[in-house]
Amino acid sequence: MFKFMSLAATATTGADTPVNPLGNFMPLIMLGLMFVVMYFLMIRPQKKKQKEEQKMRDNVRVGDEITTIGGICGRIVNIKEDEFVIETGADRNKMVIKKWAMQSCNTVHDAADDDDDDDDI
Repeated sequence: MFKFMSLAATATTGADTPVNPLGNFMPLIMLGLMFVVMYFLMIRPQKKKQKEEQKMRDNVRVGDEITTIGGICGRIVNIKEDEFVIETGADRNKMVIKKWAMQSCNTVHDAADDDDDDDDI
């Protein structure tokens, strides 16, 4: 009887089937691969975009036309450490805007203009 049960056990486990060398580690490998793909498709491009936005905010000058995230358009009158003072509309109303609230700079700067600033020394 014991011989019959041992034969039945080997028949159901599939002793002839090939053994996977990765075994129980395959789900962990797939999970790690998924995180790597998510990093390159989602996280890395977002960080690159944030760096470009910060560079744009750091390179604005007095007189540049900007648009805020709220849709307010104006010209920069004064730049402080973490704020801009902008002038809006024909009435020249002045507003204080935080630097993080700037969405875009509508003034195009030439690379030659940036190099000329260094020659003034």
